[in-house]
Amino acid sequence: MIAADTSPEMVPQLIVGLGNPGAKYDRTRHNVGFEAIDWLARHWQISLAEQRKFQGMFGEGVVGRGDKIRLLKPLTYMNRSGQSIRSVVDWYKIPPDAVLVIYDDMDLPVGKLRLRQSGSAGGHNGMKSTIAHLGTQNFPRLRIGIGSPNNGGTRSDGEVVSHVLGRFSPTETRIMAEVLQLVTDAIELGLKQGIPKAMSLYNNRSVGLSLNE
Repeated sequence: MIAADTSPEMVPQLIVGLGNPGAKYDRTRHNVGFEAIDWLARHWQISLAEQRKFQGMFGEGVVGRGDKIRLLKPLTYMNRSGQSIRSVVDWYKIPPDAVLVIYDDMDLPVGKLRLRQSGSAGGHNGMKSTIAHLGTQNFPRLRIGIGSPNNGGTRSDGEVVSHVLGRFSPTETRIMAEVLQLVTDAIELGLKQGIPKAMSLYNNRSVGLSLNE
């Protein structure tokens, strides 16, 4: 018997991008979740506006085959992201497995993305908060690679903070534009044919692997 919270039939109703508010964090690696939501909002022509009751930038619209989609950028700062997400989930009575969360991942190189139906926080503070407030790990997530300092070797806390709060190089910025288009394509396929189908087609995709050009 397949548990309801891992059913491929559940279509995302709320798509959340994790990040930090304010000019200080704009366009940093840690804010690629915000960038993904901005990209989706432009692509789907969904207007985002600050909603105090949701503690975030929020918008909704109809996409694809008529699916009602809500987009959210929590403005609570990363480690309290779950508060904002929970407020939307409670208001619209959205089941956790219909919440798709997009965020950055140092364990993936720039140019890669990874879609999963469930999983742990993996040390990401925004995901820790999200899991705590939703009360489950069983919701889909899309991780966007931001690379790692020291090429994945031993790294100090200071190096990690400097890396995630730093901005992409010009070459990486060009690559990320392609990645965000892949994110859009993967999500649209997930809406049409289910998350597992999107996983099978997009989890092995890579763009711009040559970063030395």
